[in-house]
Amino acid sequence: MRILVTNDDGIGAKGIHLLERIALTFTSDVTVVAPAEEQSGKSRSLTITSPLRMRSYDDRHHAVAGTPTDAVIMALGEVMKDGPPDLVLSGINRGSNLAEDVSYSGTVAAAIEAALAGIPAIALSQVYPRRGMGDSVSFDAAEGWCVRVLEKLIGMEWTPRTLINVNFPPISADAVQGIKIVRQGLRDWSKPELEHGTDPRGYSYWWMNHGSAPKTVDADTDLEASAQGYVTVTPLHLNMTHDPSKAALEARFR
Repeated sequence: MRILVTNDDGIGAKGIHLLERIALTFTSDVTVVAPAEEQSGKSRSLTITSPLRMRSYDDRHHAVAGTPTDAVIMALGEVMKDGPPDLVLSGINRGSNLAEDVSYSGTVAAAIEAALAGIPAIALSQVYPRRGMGDSVSFDAAEGWCVRVLEKLIGMEWTPRTLINVNFPPISADAVQGIKIVRQGLRDWSKPELEHGTDPRGYSYWWMNHGSAPKTVDADTDLEASAQGYVTVTPLHLNMTHDPSKAALEARFR
């Protein structure tokens, strides 16, 4: 089995080093192709107005000056073009990718790109409880439970153009309640806060802060299960058509 490991926190991130070590417990054939710098919140953006550049540290580790989607494209089109991966693992992200986070997430975007290419893909994220933690975020739950999750997912029959989104709760591995298969939740919308400041040259800047979005937690969702201390596993698919609305539109345009 060949595994491609990528992320959106950058090739030097704590989470990707952990994920590489975990991947190596399943196979010795692991290749890391990831953004050179943090690309959080870039979703599925592409670099199309400038050339892509890549630094290869050795045969197994490559940093792309671009987005997570760029990294997967470079992996499939250049680094692993003679032997594509059997599985793509994206993460382990520092922070949650629950509910509508998946539409912003570069971690999930990398898995989406793999799924579009017909390769089984899993996005993995470590939830943490508060702002301002920096590199002190604990990956204890991910470290304790990731292998158990992957053991169940690797080798399963994969529906084309689907991916799996996994979130580890913000607690110690010993406190985790188990693994739950849940659907994607949805928080109540909240206007992002803009923190205003002035740089050393006297110019204004604004820093976006999403803060704590209010949420009406539905039963059997990733939001609820994560809050209860479970590792959440959510299957996602790429066809965004809303069939009930399609039927209503067909009736209206008759």
